[in-house]
Amino acid sequence: MTQQRYRDLAEWPLMGTALVFLAAYAWQVIGRVEGSGAEWLETVMWLTWSIFVLDYAANLWLARERRRWFLWNLHELLIVALPFLRPLRLLRLVRLLSVLHRTIGETLRGRVVTYVAGSAALLVFVGALAVLDIEQSAPDAKILTFGDALWWAITTITTVGYGDMYPVTPIGRMVAAALMMSGIAVLGVVTASIASWLVQRVEESTEAAAESIEEPLRAELAGLVTEIAALRREVAELKDRPTL
Repeated sequence: MTQQRYRDLAEWPLMGTALVFLAAYAWQVIGRVEGSGAEWLETVMWLTWSIFVLDYAANLWLARERRRWFLWNLHELLIVALPFLRPLRLLRLVRLLSVLHRTIGETLRGRVVTYVAGSAALLVFVGALAVLDIEQSAPDAKILTFGDALWWAITTITTVGYGDMYPVTPIGRMVAAALMMSGIAVLGVVTASIASWLVQRVEESTEAAAESIEEPLRAELAGLVTEIAALRREVAELKDRPTL
């Protein structure tokens, strides 16, 4: 068993685990579940956390250069080492983005559009959940419902920031900062994709125009080559004729 083989086999089960965690967390936050229901959802989230811990341990064990893999994948350690801070649990959903990146279209433009759309939708939903979880029980909170949180997340990730709703807790502001930086990154990818598409179209138009201009010249050049070859044959025939 190699690390790459293991990752290929575990990719979809881990994505399913991440979706189960997201559903349980969203149910707990939006529904404000208490009592036995809350304990059941908490158990589900701890089970998903244990699966991610096992995945991290398996990757570390199967890595060819364990020290290098450990240093280059500190974010994986962060995902499994900080389960006690509820908003940071959402880092487990990074797995969804990696799977999305690997399973989308083959063309560059298709990958960019699908990846950006999926990433933006996931970031908005996760950001709304995180800030609602933190803010809904805080004094003087401005974000009290999931609708408010979703509106706040959309205006934040697009860098509009109307200011009608904003987090009042330190952790909520950390979530807002992360969402703003993510929004800038998403907009940067969109801008780069559009620029790349425009450059490609200009190159295609330029090549087509060059082809249309060069085609008559190529035909004329081919005719001249044919005439020169015919003249050379005639000259050769004249040289071979016996003189009187």
